[in-house]
Amino acid sequence: MDVIPVIDVRHGVAVAAARGERTNYRPLETPLAPGSDPVAVARGYAGLFAFPVLYVADLDGIEGRGGNARLAPDLASAVPHAHVWLDEGVRPAEAAKRIAEGVATPVIGSESLGDADAAALRALPAHAYVLSLDFKGDRFAGPPAVLAEAGHWPQSVIVMTLARVGSGEGPDVERLSEIVSRAGGRRIYAAGGVRDRADIEALRCAGATGVLVATALHRGTLKAGDLEEIAGL
Repeated sequence: MDVIPVIDVRHGVAVAAARGERTNYRPLETPLAPGSDPVAVARGYAGLFAFPVLYVADLDGIEGRGGNARLAPDLASAVPHAHVWLDEGVRPAEAAKRIAEGVATPVIGSESLGDADAAALRALPAHAYVLSLDFKGDRFAGPPAVLAEAGHWPQSVIVMTLARVGSGEGPDVERLSEIVSRAGGRRIYAAGGVRDRADIEALRCAGATGVLVATALHRGTLKAGDLEEIAGL
């Protein structure tokens, strides 16, 4: 079972997520790092556990202000043992460029796509990018075809329940299970609401390959010992 730590970056600093309401995100305060610099937070995660993957949401890029060009290479240099998954609001053509650059694996969020992008996703190598199926409340955020055409999903898919991010309400196990049932053996990762080891176990039983977490790591409800045991599941 994979645990993937998350760094949300807005206006160049790491922020604490709050139910997907990005205007309410504030600079992150965590015992894992001496400030809200993304590199410091990444090193704090590395000091807690040797995570093989780090997920980064560049909210400046997602919100259309222009991404942080140095974010991925700086993080890759700071934690060289971890592979960076980067969501910066790219569409398929831009993702192809990121794949060629090889600095980070691009995450394509469905909320950033238009109807014409659904077909363009099929041209990307299925092993070279991650698709995030973004949900805002009960609504899928993105072209309906992206959600419907499970046969064209890449090898790794995130089920992102934005309203539960940073909420402490627990993950949407039912939605995760439904996506797993249609995924044809693809790796499915849950994101949003994970509080502790019990939540991770529930998601594992529902078929998740792994989980994206942040709040539980900063609050200490997931500790190093838990992470070591979960990695062996």
